[in-house]
Amino acid sequence: MSVAAVNSTSRENGLPKGVVVLGATGSIGTSTLDVISRHPELYRVHALTAHSSREALLQQCLKHRPDVAVIDSAEDAGWMAARLQEAGVATEMHHGQRALEEVAGASEADVVMAAIVGAAGLLPTLAAVRAGKRVLLANKEALVMSGNLFMRAVEKSGATLLPIDSEHNAIFQCLPGHHRGGLVHHGVTQLLLTASGGPFRGYDREHLATVTPDQACAHPNWSMGRKISVDSATLMNKGLELIEACWLFDARPDQIQVVVHPQSVIHSMVAYSDGSVLAQLGNPDMRTPIAYGLSWPDRIDSGVETLDLFAVARLDFEPADERAFPCLRLAREAMACGGVQPAVLNAANEVAVAAFLDGHIGFNDIPALVEQVREGVTEGGAETLEAVLEADRHARCLARAWLERKNG
Repeated sequence: MSVAAVNSTSRENGLPKGVVVLGATGSIGTSTLDVISRHPELYRVHALTAHSSREALLQQCLKHRPDVAVIDSAEDAGWMAARLQEAGVATEMHHGQRALEEVAGASEADVVMAAIVGAAGLLPTLAAVRAGKRVLLANKEALVMSGNLFMRAVEKSGATLLPIDSEHNAIFQCLPGHHRGGLVHHGVTQLLLTASGGPFRGYDREHLATVTPDQACAHPNWSMGRKISVDSATLMNKGLELIEACWLFDARPDQIQVVVHPQSVIHSMVAYSDGSVLAQLGNPDMRTPIAYGLSWPDRIDSGVETLDLFAVARLDFEPADERAFPCLRLAREAMACGGVQPAVLNAANEVAVAAFLDGHIGFNDIPALVEQVREGVTEGGAETLEAVLEADRHARCLARAWLERKNG
């Protein structure tokens, strides 16, 4: 099973496709709205969602006038409803987890951008898949936590699943049009997953011990949220992407190599048995993969300038330093172990990153916490959603207990 087993579900009535943006106020959500706004004849915003950024969500509703908006708390929903009514905007306000899942599977939705950060995105993304939508997957945690369940749901519903992470989108573009039957069947020998190396490329563990959250969030090439920026700095983001690639492309962990490429111009590569290596290049701007996901198998203007190779001038590559950045190794090991281990890895990492951003632990404590939690949950299958969510809950409890011991 792989991401290539997709179906084109575009409407044939000539009307713009209805788009739901889960996580609309984040960097992926705002980039998605930018692309959509360039093509009003092709797309219309059906629904926008946010967790708690009510001011940002309100401004998006005033500009894009969706049919529906969802925010987590009833208080924020009431506050927004009053201001939308004052502005004469007819957007319906809803709140809570159930509303989030309902809007993801709504009949008015043709395309769902799954851009909620972390484990919180799992249930609404699954709801969109089960409803057979075209799902643009920017929430890697959904596959990390429940890859087997998730891909089975895609196959059962006939949903169209398209990867939006720049690396997976690049691999998708470099693979044959239909790659059922595994990579080797189509002459693929290796997936080369590129990584910028983050803001601390070249640092050793001694230097990493004193870095600050603001330094970790200062990514050299990409504009991202704070959580994913820290993941990029620890290379956990690349580890999560490795797990995601295994599920998306029916690959084994040993078929995927991480290549540090500081310029972030080559977004990933695919190596073939005849010696060919196909690469997808472009400026580091998420609007490119977003536009490709929206329009696939066609292409539309994304608002991103064409890559100037003369300005780039050079492309550098180096291996990832897993000694200084052990999160990559931990992710590979979790995928190899299978079961609930990837879900445990993800949960522990979310707790660790939050603690680092709050100043409670150091940078090197992030992989230390994750490794301890992984060792504390050694077994468990991931055959049901309940098992996955219980593993997530248990891992967070262990992670918080680790933090309490460390901080007295």
